Amino acid sequence: MPNLDTVSLDIAVVLGTTAMPIHQVLRLGRGAIIELDASEEDDVRILANNMPVAKGTVMVSGNRIAVEVKELLPRPPDVR
Repeated sequence: MPNLDTVSLDIAVVLGTTAMPIHQVLRLGRGAIIELDASEEDDVRILANNMPVAKGTVMVSGNRIAVEVKELLPRPPDVR
């Protein structure tokens, strides 16, 4: 059995999305605020290598932020 310690995986957590014209994106600067279509109480999507794998909630404790996994999503049939 191959050793899984050497497998690299990109994990992303998505709270919300938005759409904006490119001219607005080009004008964004440090400290800019981008409004999302979600609130802090909404579930987040957890992506592994850009593929949805789970849903979770954001947890804040002091100055630390974490994500609690609430639901694992089924794998598509074409993924082994």
